[in-house]
Amino acid sequence: MDQPVTLPEKLYLLAYDPRRERITATIKLDLVVRAAALTELLRRGLIRDDGRHPAAVDGVGGAADGLDPLSASLLEQIRQGRRRSWKSWIGRQAWSARVVRDGLRAAGRIRVEEHRVLGLFPVARVTLPEPRLRKALAASVTSALSGPLSRVDPADAALVALVDAARLGSALTWRQRREFRTRIDKLAPAAGPVPRALRRAVNAQGGDGGAG
Repeated sequence: MDQPVTLPEKLYLLAYDPRRERITATIKLDLVVRAAALTELLRRGLIRDDGRHPAAVDGVGGAADGLDPLSASLLEQIRQGRRRSWKSWIGRQAWSARVVRDGLRAAGRIRVEEHRVLGLFPVARVTLPEPRLRKALAASVTSALSGPLSRVDPADAALVALVDAARLGSALTWRQRREFRTRIDKLAPAAGPVPRALRRAVNAQGGDGGAG
């Protein structure tokens, strides 16, 4: 099975902990995937940094081909909405992780089993029918941290920067973040202003979030 195309899909899958067999960091996952969507749009040249605000770029319609539903929706909101800071866009809308989850589910990359706890509270259990998919993403993170800097794919560099900013322990432990701090800082520009805004959004929310 091919890897997911967009950063929101990749971040969602990296939030899956294969040891626990569940999605982690659920409290902050909406923030994480929205930050990933902004980075996806920025990397494709669909938005730009306009005085600390994202702004839509005209005349690049073809670059929007293959966007996941969250990134496409966010692009339309930026085009039509008023100017907001990067941090504001990251924290603006709940249920973003569910949008990404449903897209991955429709593509057959994950399975979702929904049930209710005590007959009242809805719970969704996510499983990966093809574990090699997440292993490949984790390998991309490892390679970006250890391989020659000049050979790191910009998409992988952005992926590492977002994982670090989100403090996504299922993909990068705090020890790894500390060990590779200099390398991560060199990779961060690939994600533009988004990692800093994501870090601020996570802090404002109240910390790391929890496992789900």
